[in-house]
Amino acid sequence: MQLGAFSISLAVKDLEASKRFYEKFGFSEFAGDASQNWLMLKNGSKVIGLFQGMFEKNILTFNPGWDQDAQELDSFTDVREIQHRLKASGVHLSQEADETTTGPASFVAVDPDGNPILVDQHV
Repeated sequence: MQLGAFSISLAVKDLEASKRFYEKFGFSEFAGDASQNWLMLKNGSKVIGLFQGMFEKNILTFNPGWDQDAQELDSFTDVREIQHRLKASGVHLSQEADETTTGPASFVAVDPDGNPILVDQHV
């Protein structure tokens, strides 16, 4: 099962302050829109999403169909297949993708410690 690109999506109070902080660790902006209260920062293959006012908690995020540079992969495991496998193995999902569709979709699982895991396919 290929989960695609990985990032952590941080629920931040002040987008600009968080951006400046992570820039000190060598991260630089590579995607997003500050006017919409979100930015994606990158340091090598490490990716952090900064989201102001969008989430209550930090979220582990996987993007099937993308590599770490947000470039489309030639082959990947579709989000609906990942969802099907996880459900079959007993993982409870708090939000599900419509398995009758194709293309972009997402689902959310929550780990035993309450950490949300977003599997978000954009292609």
